[in-house]
Amino acid sequence: MTIDNPLAELSSAARTAAAASAASTVGIGRRGRGTGIVVDTDRVLTNVHNLRDRTTQVTFADGRTAQGRVLGADPDRDLVVLDVSTDGAPAIEWSDRTLDVGDTVFAGARGTRGHRVSFGLVSSSDRSFRGQRGRRVKGAVEHTAPLARGSSGGPLLDVDGRLVGINTARLGEGFYLAQPTDTDLRGRVDQLIAGEHLGGRRLGVAIVGPDETRRLRRQVGLPDQDGLLIRSVVPDSAAAQAGLGEGDLVIAVDGTAVRDVDDVWDALDAGGDTVDVSVLRGADERTVTVSFAEPPADEEPAGS
Repeated sequence: MTIDNPLAELSSAARTAAAASAASTVGIGRRGRGTGIVVDTDRVLTNVHNLRDRTTQVTFADGRTAQGRVLGADPDRDLVVLDVSTDGAPAIEWSDRTLDVGDTVFAGARGTRGHRVSFGLVSSSDRSFRGQRGRRVKGAVEHTAPLARGSSGGPLLDVDGRLVGINTARLGEGFYLAQPTDTDLRGRVDQLIAGEHLGGRRLGVAIVGPDETRRLRRQVGLPDQDGLLIRSVVPDSAAAQAGLGEGDLVIAVDGTAVRDVDDVWDALDAGGDTVDVSVLRGADERTVTVSFAEPPADEEPAGS
């Protein structure tokens, strides 16, 4: 922006962002539940949490509606690509820009009242949020562009109207989180466009948090111990096949001590086709090898 008339430059950038993104920004759901982005012919990207089923209504800039179906999903990153007739709606242009604190950004959305664009600044980087199945997603950018209800899944834009992020989470107090369009996200979206379903390794267990774990152990006369109590095990999951059971206390994964659920996620992400899980069963410690050679069964959202 020039120093001669910064407000005029800002206004011009907002109009540019709105014009560049309007035709590529779509509504998700019948009552403006969320926003999506046309990323390829007949392909719309949005957040998983905007869906209620494997199909949903998509509303385009010209008012046309069409039924979209899930093509590829990544629940851990809260991303999904829908297969829907875009009928000439253009794919949004991606930016190669890396966002830094202080950068000007615009948030786009399409709700029941049409297309909107709001102005903000990048206020922080390397933030994290929880995906739909509880997994921590790192590397998000925080910004201040106001987002009304129904804006999640919409585009975060640079001053040229190109895509620099996917708006995903509201922090409250006027701050919002977006997943930046870096090489990793682009690769994931390409896989979703191709119809792949993504997700990190999962044991196939539902667990109790650390505070509740300590309380339950005290109730049955067991000593305090850092770890996470297994509440249930999904049948035929990786954990079940390895012999993990309800009541086991997970104390380490691949030799790394477990104090909260993020320790488990991090160890699973760093592991290979197998991980060694150390547990206390009552007062007895044992280590089992969990294999991920076969895809694990679906499990409860709060599990690991």
